[in-house]
Amino acid sequence: MSANPRKTRLAAYVICVDDGKVLLSRWVSPKGPVWMLPGGGVDFGEHPMDGAIREVEEETGYIAEIDTLLGIDTIVRPDFHGVRVIYEGRVVGGELRFEVGGSSDMAAWFDLDEVADLVHAEMLDTALALLRTRPATGRLAS
Repeated sequence: MSANPRKTRLAAYVICVDDGKVLLSRWVSPKGPVWMLPGGGVDFGEHPMDGAIREVEEETGYIAEIDTLLGIDTIVRPDFHGVRVIYEGRVVGGELRFEVGGSSDMAAWFDLDEVADLVHAEMLDTALALLRTRPATGRLAS
């Protein structure tokens, strides 16, 4: 038995853009706060789309509706494989509020041209590239 077992984590995220603004959630990482898409870990037995909708509500207070699957992104480290399902959606209800006692502490709308200046997760750049290019395979070219 290995001392460092390998782990795979399935997560789902929603990119909501409205009138040139994108909805982001601020993840409280061990290295400090980082802006990213609302979303996160999919529970055992949960469909990724349902998990994404649940996570948007938990992190932002908004009810989201999924419009399309944009793609799947992965991150691989020596003992970790993250699989990230990225949906495009829109807010259909609820009110902006901050998550309490979770992995994020704030949520806000930002102009798309502000994103580059934010301290943000690399996966946000990936999601924006998927939104811009909409590859038929759901995967960005390497």
